[in-house]
Amino acid sequence: MDRRKFLKTTALGCAGACMARSLAARAANGPITEARHYKKLSGKRVLCQLCPHRCKVKDGERGDCEVRENRGGTYFTLVHSNPCSVHNDPIEKKPLFHFRPGTHSFSIATAGCNIECEFCQNWRISQTTPDKVETYDLPPDRVAALARRYGSRSIALTYTEPVVFFEYSYDVAVEGRKADIPAVMISNGFIEPAPMNELCDVLGGVKIDFKAFSQKFYEERCLGELKPVLKTLELIKKRGIWLEMVHLTIPTLNDSEQENRAMCKWILDHLGPDVPIHYTRFHPDFRLRGLPRTPVKTIARMRDEALETGLHYAYAGNIPGNEGENTYCHKCKKLLIQRMGFRVVENNITKDGTCPACNTAIPGVWK
Repeated sequence: MDRRKFLKTTALGCAGACMARSLAARAANGPITEARHYKKLSGKRVLCQLCPHRCKVKDGERGDCEVRENRGGTYFTLVHSNPCSVHNDPIEKKPLFHFRPGTHSFSIATAGCNIECEFCQNWRISQTTPDKVETYDLPPDRVAALARRYGSRSIALTYTEPVVFFEYSYDVAVEGRKADIPAVMISNGFIEPAPMNELCDVLGGVKIDFKAFSQKFYEERCLGELKPVLKTLELIKKRGIWLEMVHLTIPTLNDSEQENRAMCKWILDHLGPDVPIHYTRFHPDFRLRGLPRTPVKTIARMRDEALETGLHYAYAGNIPGNEGENTYCHKCKKLLIQRMGFRVVENNITKDGTCPACNTAIPGVWK
């Protein structure tokens, strides 16, 4: 038994929901929905075409993500309309700093993930199976209705991995668009181009958790691959969807100056200078408990290196009160948005998205 399957058979619990009283909690045993992006093979087998793992799944078995099951040669998702975590978060918590700052995002997640990061902060729901968590009966139209009721200005597909609940993510985004509440995807980016293209048709923004600029790191620490994530980033940028990136900076593992500068150069060359990069401070969790928290000075150095490379917006995360949380005009350096943790203290960006001092257009989604 590999470590992914061991964890999925032993993981317990689920993140609580802040609006539990308004949702109907139940076990994950309701109706199932046929999956998209798969191919039927001989012998009632199927080939999943959703993520780069491209699992070949026998009748009666599940893919690596454990949330998609082959039943008689037809592939089904077990998590459509069954989120296990529901919250109304500040958009800054995602973090998305250039997408409707100071607003709340109605946030949902189902069980499951298609990679396995040793440092995952949400492992209790990402590294388990749908039948081992309490879920909520929440179809896409009700997600949009609740987002409107709670005054959310977006819907976040977050906490675990929206790729594995692709069908639900897509349908929620469609309903959100109808209600003028755009969906944002908080993802690892480990997805095939065809389904990502479909999501780009309906999403308002994407934040990619970029683990490291290293194939070795992805293989050894995440059971994933780097190249497909790079392709996803390029695709999102090409489609014109608002994009931000987060780099969870882990001491000794992905915090070298050489790797950081190479990553920033790749971002500059392939995505342009206006894609924000967030350097988030690591704290010990899941299987990576033997390392200390990231020194604040390391985050400051990484941020400085990004700005020196030519990126316009580099941020410091998990350090409340640090100047690296703020947004400054990339041209005149005026303070535009001051933050304290997940709270916006002041926002000086004009209604048309420009710097009030020099009239430079500030990239983002401000209205």
